[in-house]
Formats: sequence, structure tokens, C-alpha cells
Amino acid sequence: MNDNFSRRVGARVYGGVRGDAPNLPHHRAPRLGAPARRAAVAVLCAWLCASWAASAACAAEGAPASGAHAASGASAARPAPKAASAPAPVSASAASEAEAASAASAALAASAPPALTLPVRPVLTLEQAAEETRGALEMRKRFAHYVDRRLRVPLADQRAYGARLQDALDEKDLGELAGEFVILVDRSANVQALFIYFRALPDEPWLMIGASPVATGRPGEFDHFLTPLGVFEHTPQNMDFRAEGTMNQNNIRGYGRRDMRIYDLGWVDGERGWGKGGYSQMRFQMHATDPDRLEPLLGIRHSKGCVRIPATLNAFIDHYGIIDAEYQALVDSGKSLWVLHSDREITPWAGRFIVVIDSERKTRPAWSPAPGGKARAKVPAGADTAD
Repeated sequence: MNDNFSRRVGARVYGGVRGDAPNLPHHRAPRLGAPARRAAVAVLCAWLCASWAASAACAAEGAPASGAHAASGASAARPAPKAASAPAPVSASAASEAEAASAASAALAASAPPALTLPVRPVLTLEQAAEETRGALEMRKRFAHYVDRRLRVPLADQRAYGARLQDALDEKDLGELAGEFVILVDRSANVQALFIYFRALPDEPWLMIGASPVATGRPGEFDHFLTPLGVFEHTPQNMDFRAEGTMNQNNIRGYGRRDMRIYDLGWVDGERGWGKGGYSQMRFQMHATDPDRLEPLLGIRHSKGCVRIPATLNAFIDHYGIIDAEYQALVDSGKSLWVLHSDREITPWAGRFIVVIDSERKTRPAWSPAPGGKARAKVPAGADTAD
């Protein structure tokens, strides 16, 4: 609602040496170095040895193995090993391997994504809930004022997508989520749209704030993933960053204009859209794109797996902190986060989740038109490899 918001949306482009999104297979996780590989092998060997020992002991006692693989027929025929009178001395190399295995186990445990949990919300009366809803729905006016690429979704489809959002949340035991904004993306090739939803109470239907065209992962070419499905938490554990606005080798600003925010959702399992398929680790992000050549293509699958959004929508979500609940919690605790602008107007209903579904619609709805031939003609070779 201020001039700073408008200035960021129309920020100048600054040239530079390094492009924001070079034509590299950067979505995939890097290979482990030699020490990490040795540690991982040590973990595997330790687990196999423990599994064999447990199986052999259980087989000797005639009991089923618990917490390990059951003993094979050959293992079951072996007599139990004789108990040693004293423990054998541990060599320095064995101790080193044990330390490496312990470190690798700790690293694997630390890298596991935490389970999604419902945020704690105060219990509202019906009057308070009605007031919350009126306040949150005021964001519709701001969305219409600031976001220049909007979709006019009929009420029936708004309700249908609200039900799809609820189904996706139910699958992750988040069905009681309420009191905050949620972003929903339909990756269907015939839709390619993003929706912002809100409800004040868990038993109320989801209400749409606004919708815009997006571009998600396009299969069929090396290093191109299908945009992953599921519920993703927007958390400072995967800290966001901002675009430099520089060109890559294809003269594309892969992350859009300077200062556009890149919403980083971390490493996820992505479905490969090339070769024999399968899954690999990819870095999942939501971000703006080149305003001149790629933004006009929003509405069709055109990315390497990330969700490309309009620049004005990017700035809107950023300025009002639509999914910044966890970032704001750090600010409230006294932390200073460079990625957050000092003039932003954080909404009281900031959320934390981005939900991706696939409606698998067989035909394109009239409210989500595909880009025309003029937009496609502006796309240079290699432009779809920018993110």
C-alpha cells in the first residue's frame, strides 16, 4: 500500500557477470565427497553387521529377529558363536571408522525433514472468527490492485479447489489448519495456476483471495522435473534469498528482476521427466522469472521443476508476508533477517504452507488461457533451462 512496494515491482535491472540462474543442472543434489562416502559406507557396514549378529543370535535361540532382518536358512543352521572371556581391543582404525559412522548417522538424522505440524492458534468465538474473515478478505482488494496477472476463477471452481486443498491437507494430518493464508498450486498442464486461500475456523470452507498463472516443471528434456506434489513448509531452515537481476548465458534473468524474492523450499524428491523416469533430489523453489521473455509464457509448463510466478505476485506475497509466519516469528524473537524488507506490511494472518496438486483436467478452462503465439515467439533457445 505504499510507494516502496511499487518501486520494488518495477526495479531497474542491473547488469553483472554472474547470471541468477545459469544453464546448469543445479536442481540435483551434489555428489558426496570422499569422506562423506566413507562415512556413509561405514554406517551401512555397521548396520549390516548389527543386523547379521541379531539374526544369528535370534536364530540360535529359535526366536524371530526383531528390529533386524530374519536369519537366512544358512544362518539359522550355524551354532551361536562362543562368548569371549574378555572384549577384544579396539584398533585405532576401527575407532576412527566408528567415529565416522557416528558422524554420518548424526548427519543423516539431522538432514531428515521435520514432520509438518499444526501451528498453535487461539480458540475463536463465532464473532471473532467473522471479524478475522472480514479482515483477511480485505486482502482481495490489495491483490486486485497490485497483481497485474490475475485469473478470474468462477465461484464453483473456487470452491472445488478449496476442497482439493482440504484433501491435500488431510493427507498430511493438517486438516484442522485455519487462521492463516495458504498457497495452492495446480500443476495440471491444462491449468498452471496459483491460488491464495484463507479460512478462520477449521470447519469453514476455504475462501479464495486471488489467483494467477504460473509455470511448473515441463517433462521431456534432460534435468527437467515434474513439479513435486504435496504440502511444503516455508521455513527459515531453507533461507530465502533475492535475485541479482543479472543475465545468464542465454540472456535470461532466470530469477527475474533485481530484488525479487526466491522462496526456497529445500531439497525434495522430484520425479524425473527424462530417461526412464524415477526420482532424484531437486531444489524446490518458487520465484519470479524473466519479465520480458518468460513471464508472458506463464500458464504453460515451462520450468525445470520450480514454480515460476508473476513479478507483481512475487512482490505482493513478499510485502505482506503471506507465507512468512516462521520468518516473522524469528523477527519477533529479536532476530534480524536481511532477506526481509524493513518497510513490509506483515499480515496478521501470515501462513507457512505451499500446497501443490494436480487436478489432471482433460481440457483447459476458459478462466486459465494459454499464452499466445506472440509470447512464444519471444522465447530464445535454452530459455526453459533457466531454473
